[in-house]
Amino acid sequence: MKEVGNLSYLKLAIENFKSIKNQAERAMEQLDLEQLHYSPNEDTNSIVVIAKHMSGNLKSRFRDFLTTDGEKPDRNRDGEFEGAFSTREDLLFHWNEGWNVLFETLSQLAEKDLEQTVYIRKEPHFAIEAIQRQIVHQAAHGGQIVYIAKMIKKENWKTLSIPKGHSQQFNEKMMEISKKEETQ
Repeated sequence: MKEVGNLSYLKLAIENFKSIKNQAERAMEQLDLEQLHYSPNEDTNSIVVIAKHMSGNLKSRFRDFLTTDGEKPDRNRDGEFEGAFSTREDLLFHWNEGWNVLFETLSQLAEKDLEQTVYIRKEPHFAIEAIQRQIVHQAAHGGQIVYIAKMIKKENWKTLSIPKGHSQQFNEKMMEISKKEETQ
């Protein structure tokens, strides 16, 4: 695999995962424990359940990433969609377990490892495909967390990006910064 400047695929993947994790955490920080357990209806997962599933998925997919199937026999996927956490600390501990497995695994990979074949439910993938598949999976669920949190907070929501109606101001500010950097 070729590197573009100093940015390899693995570095980019890690940055993407960190961004997804950070955004979901910034949304969860705005909620109390009861709100984290809120579900819009019986067919919709709460933020707690989504976080539990995300963590379980990461642990299964990235533990022994290059040597065992990504769907581990000890994973209880259905159990990820049940239950609750009695404290925010328990939730965050469980949440971080999955992310820690992911980041430790990715930090140990070399670019040449991306061409190896890994399996998910006995289906072969190049390692780079499995990582990309997980970026998409985590981003989708991270977006669900943000959306549910935003629904709960309503007008008290603290935006995680550019506020509505402020795009032009933001763009002008970025242009000013860019011009200053060019003259230095």
